[in-house]
Amino acid sequence: MTADAKGKGWLMVIAACIGIWLVQTGLKPVTPPLPSAAEAFTADSGPGSGSGSDSASAPRPRTEAAAAAMAPSAPVRLRIPGIQVDTPLMRLGLGPDHSLDVPPSGNSNVAGWYKDGTPPGAKGTAIITGHVDNARGPAVFYALGTLKKGHRVEVTRRDGRTAVFTVDAVEVYANDAFPDRKVYGAADRAELRVITCGGGFSAKSGYQGNVVAYAHLVGVR
Repeated sequence: MTADAKGKGWLMVIAACIGIWLVQTGLKPVTPPLPSAAEAFTADSGPGSGSGSDSASAPRPRTEAAAAAMAPSAPVRLRIPGIQVDTPLMRLGLGPDHSLDVPPSGNSNVAGWYKDGTPPGAKGTAIITGHVDNARGPAVFYALGTLKKGHRVEVTRRDGRTAVFTVDAVEVYANDAFPDRKVYGAADRAELRVITCGGGFSAKSGYQGNVVAYAHLVGVR
C-alpha cells in the first residue's frame, strides 16, 4: 500500500515520531534555521490536488510545469545542491508501534525513504525523512529550513534514472497542529515531501515541530 493510501491515524503517528534530537555545542543550544514566511504556500497555491489532500480544490503553485510521472523504482541517493546535501537513501519501514523508523542517529549523513510508500518520481506522494542533528551536531537536513522555492531536489533511482524536482514551498508546523493530509495526502502527479524536525525546542521533550519541503517532478535524467 502506498504512503498516500494509508489512513490518517498512520499519518499522525509519523508526524509525531520525526525528530526529538538535542543539538548542543558545549552547553549552548543550537537552533536549526527555519523557513521564512516567504517560502510558504500563498493563498492561491497549495500542494497537488487529490482525494487525500486538505487543499484538494486549491490551484497548483505557480511554478514549473509538472513532468510525466515515472514508472516506480526505489531511490538510492538524494541531492539538494542549494543546501549542499548529497546523501544515500536507506529503506525505512514501520516499527512495532506502527511509527515510521528513522535512520540511525550515529550517521549524520543518511536519509531514509518510506519503502512501502510511493517511490520518488512515480505518481503520488513520496516521503523522505532524515535527522536535523545528532549528539555531535548538525545532521543531513540541518539546513532544510533554508531551502527556497525553485531549488532543485534530485533523486537517483535504482533504474539508473534521476528524478528532478522543484521546491514549491517550505513550511514549519507544530507537532500538535501537523496537517497530516496536506503533507501525506494523495497526489495526481509525482510529488515529494522532505521532512525533518524543527520549530521550537524543549530541553525536556526535544523539538516541538517539523519542517516540510514540498516539491513536484519537473524532469528526468
